[in-house]
Amino acid sequence: MTSQPSRATNDQLVRAPHAPLTDYYAAEADRAGFVRGIFDRTAGDYDRVERLLAFGSGAWYRRQALLRAGLVPGMRVLDVGVGTGMVAREAVRIVGDATAVTGVDPSPGMMANAQLPAGVTLLEGRAEALPLPDESIDFLSMGYALRHIGDLSAAFAEFRRVLKPGGRICLLEITRPESRFGRVVLKGYMRGVVPTLARLAGASGETAKLWRYYWDTIDACAPPVRVVATLEAAGFGGVRRYVDAKPLSIFSEYQGAKV
Repeated sequence: MTSQPSRATNDQLVRAPHAPLTDYYAAEADRAGFVRGIFDRTAGDYDRVERLLAFGSGAWYRRQALLRAGLVPGMRVLDVGVGTGMVAREAVRIVGDATAVTGVDPSPGMMANAQLPAGVTLLEGRAEALPLPDESIDFLSMGYALRHIGDLSAAFAEFRRVLKPGGRICLLEITRPESRFGRVVLKGYMRGVVPTLARLAGASGETAKLWRYYWDTIDACAPPVRVVATLEAAGFGGVRRYVDAKPLSIFSEYQGAKV
């Protein structure tokens, strides 16, 4: 069964990336605890199973996305939702200094499994309340975690707060295909094939559940036009969505700068 969003207030629907998915948690107030818990419990399997989902979008793609968004050597970088470090590793390669990269994540389990160069700082925290001072970084990235936060407006306001004037953002996300055929293909892969492969690879049942949840968050997530509008309302300029040219065109990059 596909998880269905619950009824939610108008304010929730505007601020959250999607309404509560009640097959997994009962109400919006339970979202953060559910997300943290399932990522903590599946952290050891995450990188291995993520490669099944990559569709060729691995390290090279992440590095190119950061470059397209304006990351250059010498910048101080914050990676929000750092997880096991997939985006942060590429940021280190570009800036050339691991001590210039900080990762924030609400899941201690994911950060404990991060494969990162010595010098990268890892902090426990949420996108809506970043544990960094005002105007302390030059570049902020987020890799496929936008769907898991609770309040887009609050998170984007925090992103702007910690960025220096002119600081840039690169938010990577998987977007639901526009065509019905594309949605059927991606849903079948993420809710059927990936969980099955995860179980065959020895991953836990919780890992299979995580990847089913991934599809449900993609399917229910706010459309790109609302993400762009919310970034602009938060005080970012030059906001654009870059879409890859791969089959299904599901990889979106949201770019912009603090004004």
